[in-house]
Amino acid sequence: MKKIFCAYLFIAINCLALSITGYTQSLPGKGLFENDTPIEITLSGNIKELIDDRAEESQYHPITVSYMAENNSEVSINAEAKTRGHFRKLRGNCEYPPLLIHFTKSDTLSQSVFEKQDKIKLVMPCRGDDYVVREWLVYKLYNLVTPKSFKARLVKIILKNSKTAKAGSPFYGILLEEESQAAQRNGLINVTKKIKPEQTEQQPFLMTAVFEYLIGNTDWSVQYMQNIKLFAADSTVIPTAVAYDFDHAGLVDAPYALPAEELNMSSTRERRYRGYCTTDMKVFDPVIAFYNQIKKDIYAVYTDCTLIDEKYKKATVKFLDEFYATINNPAKLKKEFLYPCDKNGTGNVIIGGLKVQTDK
Repeated sequence: MKKIFCAYLFIAINCLALSITGYTQSLPGKGLFENDTPIEITLSGNIKELIDDRAEESQYHPITVSYMAENNSEVSINAEAKTRGHFRKLRGNCEYPPLLIHFTKSDTLSQSVFEKQDKIKLVMPCRGDDYVVREWLVYKLYNLVTPKSFKARLVKIILKNSKTAKAGSPFYGILLEEESQAAQRNGLINVTKKIKPEQTEQQPFLMTAVFEYLIGNTDWSVQYMQNIKLFAADSTVIPTAVAYDFDHAGLVDAPYALPAEELNMSSTRERRYRGYCTTDMKVFDPVIAFYNQIKKDIYAVYTDCTLIDEKYKKATVKFLDEFYATINNPAKLKKEFLYPCDKNGTGNVIIGGLKVQTDK
C-alpha cells in the first residue's frame, strides 16, 4: 500500500505543479521515465512532410528533438521520425498521427534526458489535447495496478517547420516507454508468438481484463496482439499480457471512439467484460480485493488532478462509482464477468486491429 500511495501522491503533485507552472523542465541524466514531471520538447524539420506521410509503409524523416536544460541551455538531438499506428494514423480520423522517433546515437544523446532511448513512441493529439491528458491518466492508473505496465511521460510539444521557420502553438503529447525497456525493467523479455488469453498467466490476465473493464475499453485482444504485448521470463515460460493504447476507453471518452459494431454496444461508456470464459467466480476474489484496496488511490488520481475540468472529473467519479458498485455486488459481478460464457452474446468476438474476427 505504501508504494501505491506514493505513486498516487507523485501523480497528484505533478498535476498541481503543471497547472501552476505550465511545464517544468526535466534534469538531463535523470532518466526519461524516472521522472514524471512534464517537459516541453520541440520537433523541428519538414514537419508537414512528416505528418502528411500516412502511407501504410511510411518513411522516416529527419528531425531535431530539442528541450531546455536546467541551465537554460538548449539541448538538440538529431533523430528521425515516421508516422505509425492504425486508426489514429488515418487522416480522416485524426489531425495528428502518432509518431515513432528514432534517435541518432551521439554524445549529446548520452548526456540528455533521452540518454537510454533508441526508438520511442509519441502519442499526438487526435482531436484536442484534453483527451491526451485523459489517456495519460489511464496509463497512471494501470501503473497503480501492476509494474508490468508501460510508463508514460506527459510532454508539451511544439512543432517547428523548417520550411517556414514557424513554430506552432504547444499541445500535449505522451512519450511511451519502449516495450523492451518495460520488459527489461521487470526482468522479462518480449514474446511475439500468437496465443490465446487462456495461455497467459491467469491472475495477471484477470487483473488486466478487469482493468480494461474498469476503464470501459473493448479495443484489445490477446489473440491478435491488439493493444496487448506479451512479456515472459523466457520463451518457455507462460507469458503475461500487458495492455496499452487506451484512447478508445470510455474513461477517456474521445469523440471518435466507438465500440466495434459486432459487439452490439451503444458507446464506450457501456462496459463489457472481454476476458475469456471461466465459471469459477472464486478466481476473481483476489482481483476484486485488490481493486477495493486501491480504490481511494484510483479516485484520487482524478479528484486531485487540476489538469482536468470539473465536469469531466464528476463524470469520471460517477463512472468509477458504477464499476465499484458492480464488483461489490455478487449478482452483478457474476452477470458481467460470466458474459464471455454466454453463447448467445458477443463474447466470442475478438478485436484484431482494424478488423473484427470471430473465434471459431
